[in-house]
Amino acid sequence: MNRTSISRAGLYALRSLAVGLSLVAGLGAFVLFLQFGDADGLDTLDILRALLILISTLWLAWGAIQALIGLTSFAHPPAHDPAAPIRGRSVILMPVYNEDPLATFSRVAAMEASLRETGDPAQIHFAILSDTRNETIARRELVLFKHLVEDRNGMGRFFYRRRENNVGKKAGNIEDFITRSGGAYDYAVILDADSLMEGTTILSMIRRMEAEERLGLLQTLPKVIRARSRFGRAMQFSASFFSPIFARGLAMMQGETGPFWGHNAIVRVRAFAESCGLPALRGKPPFGGHVMSHDYVEAAMLARAGWIVRLDDDLGGSFEEGPENIVDHAKRDRRWCQGNLQHSRIIGAPGLRAWSRFVFAQGIMAYIAPLFWLGFILASIAAPILAPPPDYFPIPYWPFPYFPPSEASKAISLAIGIFGLLLLPKILIATRAAFTGRAKGFGGARLAFLSTLGELAFSSLTAPVLLMYATRSVFQVLLGRDGGWPTNNRGDGTLTLGESFAASHWIVTIGTVGLAATWAFAPGLLLWLLPVGVPMIFAPALLRWSSLPSKGRLMGVPTEYAPAPVMVLHDQILERWTAALIPEDAPAAPAVAPEKTHA
Repeated sequence: MNRTSISRAGLYALRSLAVGLSLVAGLGAFVLFLQFGDADGLDTLDILRALLILISTLWLAWGAIQALIGLTSFAHPPAHDPAAPIRGRSVILMPVYNEDPLATFSRVAAMEASLRETGDPAQIHFAILSDTRNETIARRELVLFKHLVEDRNGMGRFFYRRRENNVGKKAGNIEDFITRSGGAYDYAVILDADSLMEGTTILSMIRRMEAEERLGLLQTLPKVIRARSRFGRAMQFSASFFSPIFARGLAMMQGETGPFWGHNAIVRVRAFAESCGLPALRGKPPFGGHVMSHDYVEAAMLARAGWIVRLDDDLGGSFEEGPENIVDHAKRDRRWCQGNLQHSRIIGAPGLRAWSRFVFAQGIMAYIAPLFWLGFILASIAAPILAPPPDYFPIPYWPFPYFPPSEASKAISLAIGIFGLLLLPKILIATRAAFTGRAKGFGGARLAFLSTLGELAFSSLTAPVLLMYATRSVFQVLLGRDGGWPTNNRGDGTLTLGESFAASHWIVTIGTVGLAATWAFAPGLLLWLLPVGVPMIFAPALLRWSSLPSKGRLMGVPTEYAPAPVMVLHDQILERWTAALIPEDAPAAPAVAPEKTHA
């Protein structure tokens, strides 16, 4: 099945099939649980738990079906001439906020070097858009920018400016550039501070924009690179091995209303300027104020204006870095949680496409889904306490007791079905990779399959802890607490045991109390809840262990066996700059004047 040739009727049929199969799975779980609960008579808690299972299973089934669509389709580039001369002018934007200038500016240099190696005469500029609040880092940025221009002989092609007021955070930073300087460019490639892209990929993105005049935004699928810790490498393997299949399923269902993930994407400047102005929402954060998860909203606004928004999952050469420990992941996820829940204020905006509203609903559901699982666990613990005592003599004056038949098989079938939705897609991805030869890039079919099993075990072990962080984030937002926009932690993410305990002692308490309550009030559930409670009790040790450097080949990815050319360029430039530049404790350069643009 080819995404580029699917008709509108085929698109609607595919979406309907995915929704229908998800509903069938959810309703099947609902009926099975009702049959299980009816063994000793249905009560209110049984119906509540059945509803919670329905919602949770529907959500799991949706993800599994997206993977199945990706497994049965193939990525093909859209129609375009890969050798056509590029007519328009482009700019590559890298917003930075209290980042290490040596790491970020050297990435810009590597991408410029990669573009230069192609020999293509396309007019492409680079703009570093600083929202840095730390004056020491700001002075360092100016030093590194001067070195960047000199090292790459880039006078007139590199620009730097620092805003005096970082209103609107990253979205406001991009909007400020589009407002002030966007008229000089036809296309803008939007990056994050940890983004890295091949020059050939950037040129292909521009050519695809020029081949389709209605294309407003083109999103690539970034691969995580340079992970060192056990947690980081597990996330890196998942992003490289599983995510392309899920993304392909998404690409098949999205049609012309695709996603924007905020970075490693290209926009048509005119379309973005005309369609994507983001007014502040009424009220105070977390639900009011500036839109935090602006990328999904901007994609929806482009689609509303008639522009095509597309995920081209066939494009390679797009990279990013990820958090190295669970605590940093949870901090970043807290910001995303607030942004996605804020979309509840936007989902009813007039004129939006139905699929855009559905995407907003999915984003909200991604964060409230843990609450349904938590509610199911709490209701199951409470059920033996609140349920009426069994009536073994339901017929008056009948001398023999009646023992209801066991419906344990229904519960076991339900558990197998739920675990199947979680595990089967990844097993199928590993199997297909072995047959298609894709597994060779991951060390071969055997090692790829072992890595899949390792990732499944690792994600099962960390899931309860991540569930607790996600649940806390949702409650904080619902209680009106603004999480702000904390600086991302880059580099070595190793946690001490003390740091791990400080970040998770409340999880230990909840896990201990939860298992104790289960043993006291619902001992029959204790065995089922041990896989949830034990990781919570040992959360500090788990956080510490997962942040340590990973050794061995398990969960290796292609960029570890053969680094991408732009990665090699970045390593060379970073090594050369590190040796040449003044140390950070040397006398600082003069302060950067906010709002001043340097070229």
